[in-house]
Amino acid sequence: MKAHYDIVIIGGGMVGASLAAALLPIAKELNLQIAVIESMAMPSDDLTCYQPSYDARATALSYGTRKLYEQMGVWSAIAEHATPIQHIHVSDKGHFGATRLHAEDEHVPALGYVVENHWLGRVLLNHMQTHADADQLTYCCPAEVMNVTPVPQGMQLEIQREGESFQVSADLVVMADGGRSALREKMGISYQQVTYEQHAVVANISPDRPHKNIAYERFTDSGPLALLPLQDQDDMARCGLVWTVPDAELDSVMCLDDAAFMAQVQERFGYRSGRFIHAGERFSYPLKLVLADEQVRPGLAVLGNAAHALHPIAGQGYNLALRGVVDLAQHIIDARRAAISVGDLEMLQAYHQSRVADQRRTIGLSDQTMKLFSNRNPLLALGRDLGLQLMDICPPVKTVFARAAMGLDVPAPRLK
Repeated sequence: MKAHYDIVIIGGGMVGASLAAALLPIAKELNLQIAVIESMAMPSDDLTCYQPSYDARATALSYGTRKLYEQMGVWSAIAEHATPIQHIHVSDKGHFGATRLHAEDEHVPALGYVVENHWLGRVLLNHMQTHADADQLTYCCPAEVMNVTPVPQGMQLEIQREGESFQVSADLVVMADGGRSALREKMGISYQQVTYEQHAVVANISPDRPHKNIAYERFTDSGPLALLPLQDQDDMARCGLVWTVPDAELDSVMCLDDAAFMAQVQERFGYRSGRFIHAGERFSYPLKLVLADEQVRPGLAVLGNAAHALHPIAGQGYNLALRGVVDLAQHIIDARRAAISVGDLEMLQAYHQSRVADQRRTIGLSDQTMKLFSNRNPLLALGRDLGLQLMDICPPVKTVFARAAMGLDVPAPRLK
């Protein structure tokens, strides 16, 4: 590695790699030297060797996120293993409220897409490695950043790789190392946290019929349940399940055998997508709302789950993070063109201010929706079901909701 970089991105996952992909097309013109430091080893095979796994975790990308990836020049590759969401069905278990959204009605090719995390990460990594200006970027892995220290000209990083430690400096350090960021705590970046006393149980599950590109959001008395369409596997339809379970019930759900697990999901979800006939490996993680008190400092920006994590209801977490990625990339480009340091505090504060409204709206919507549909008050239940029914029969209201789901209700950041 070099002794100094303009930008060091800590974390080569989907958020960190997306920032590198956003900056690469302009990096040579602006003479930007970028490093990405990732704790996981680099895959040894290329995209042509990719074999989807039945149990692969997946992320819902909004239509707005597709437009952002098109700007970066990576969407065509992502789309090879992305499943379009043509319809969204929202319902309230045990109540009459329901609404349906259709891509055709909103004049878009899809309301969103579901893509396996592993494939998205591989596409972004391949883009970094094969881009015409790849020499502007250094990918250091597996390696770990032990400390980040402010110095007069930016930041000093202590990096450990293969048992050896070395230091590099940077004008700007971008922390994209996830919601469990140890560095965030080491640097004294505090955060606000609200725990929902729930866990998300995540698995892939197969119905006995095609999913017809329908995504379901099913609200129940114990929390929401989402079913997302995925690419078929081994001649079976495959859907991604995100089931919100109260903490007290987590162990019993995780200990169920496959038949009992599918029966529980069937009871919670119903038979709209058919009968469930196969379930894959289960994972779980605690649900909480986390918001960092500081997202920028001189020479430092915090992105993705290290900056904010929200309830998976409506699937907006990663889409919010990517809008922040593109916005930061544009502020960096503008600063460089104006001969301003990419670590300049005033520039970073301007970036953060441009994100505040979007973050508050998206986080607030997620939090309030979860609380509204988890409340068992009969009057609130009646009100929310009337709202769902009104939306279903009122096209203008439905379009407002659809645009929010697609990430098109806020000004989209652009790379130029």
